Amino acid sequence: MKIDNAILNNSQLLSISVSKAYEGGVFCPIFSTDGKYVIFPGLCDVHVHLREPGFSYKETIKTGTMAAARGGYSTVCSMPNLNPVPDSAENLQKQLDIIERDACINVIPYGSITKRQQGEELSDMANMADHVCAFSDDGRGVQNDGMMRSAMLEAKRLDKMIVAHCEVNSLLEGGYIHKGKYAAEHGHRGICSASEYEQIKRDIELVEETGVAYHVCHISCRESVEAIREAKKRGVDITCETGPHYLVLCDDDLQEDGRFKMNPPLRSADDREALIEGIVDGTVDMIATDHAPHSAEEKSRGLEKSAFGIVGIETAFSIMYTHLVKTGKITMERLCELMCIAPRERFGFKYDNSYSVFELETPYTVDPEKFASMGRSTPFTGAELYGRCVLNVIDGKTVYSEI
Repeated sequence: MKIDNAILNNSQLLSISVSKAYEGGVFCPIFSTDGKYVIFPGLCDVHVHLREPGFSYKETIKTGTMAAARGGYSTVCSMPNLNPVPDSAENLQKQLDIIERDACINVIPYGSITKRQQGEELSDMANMADHVCAFSDDGRGVQNDGMMRSAMLEAKRLDKMIVAHCEVNSLLEGGYIHKGKYAAEHGHRGICSASEYEQIKRDIELVEETGVAYHVCHISCRESVEAIREAKKRGVDITCETGPHYLVLCDDDLQEDGRFKMNPPLRSADDREALIEGIVDGTVDMIATDHAPHSAEEKSRGLEKSAFGIVGIETAFSIMYTHLVKTGKITMERLCELMCIAPRERFGFKYDNSYSVFELETPYTVDPEKFASMGRSTPFTGAELYGRCVLNVIDGKTVYSEI
């Protein structure tokens, strides 16, 4: 569908046109008549770290949602590695109160799988279920098989999803980047791919046993794609996400700088190509940023000692449009599925009458100092990208505009 350029400058007419285009639940990109702009449903990210309560020196719900609005997002899901951890209704309420007060877009929190994310005792899942998008111990893999089985059974009973950070602690061996060529040549300790895919394989067996709905966070390697692809063929109720950085970068791109350090790490070029193949054939269901802000000091300690995590919610659409759509790897329609439709469908979110407008023709240079996020650490600093968000409207309210 196309929309007359003149309508882009009239917010009321634009809202009416977009609403008509989406009647009946049909979500698709809408292009301006000159092809310079595209209108998407508001983007949806099921994996962000807003850091509040507990770590507001890294990010706050206010700054994190402002960053998300600037990136074209209308809905984000906030991860539970907070203080206090949302492992009970009381602790969760602390986060909900801040969301109600400060968020400029829709924020739906996770509840933790285990108390304090320690992997030893189940959280109070029942009393949080009505207020969370799913349950996750993101940042930590649940190491005990019996604990994960119990969590899956309880989530199944509550009709909620388990969302897993998959990592076998015993295989990490103190690593902090991918166990590949760069690590070997530069004397760094590596994280093997098996630390990710072996826990995915374990969880797939438990999902087949329990019947729970299951989603894998930020997959990064070929074996993970293969395991999930085979599980889907067997009818396992499994979905997964990957991040823009894993689809564009690999360990060949590493530099001795904390902005290249994230967990899981950037893996090999072969892994990157397997992830792209998974995007193309539908094995990988959605793109999530894993937006993970830290202070400048925490990211200034090099690859070994910097904190894990990068920011990405303000650049995700641009990176994917520039590197996947403009290069012909996927269509704009597929990008819409990955960043708008699939996250909502899998997590059961209703369409929130939102839309974002992206300008496609004018390149811009990534400058972290201009971010709305308090986090500044990104491996895409200085990159030339296309697809800048210029307008973001949620339920008739403009939450970001450059028009």
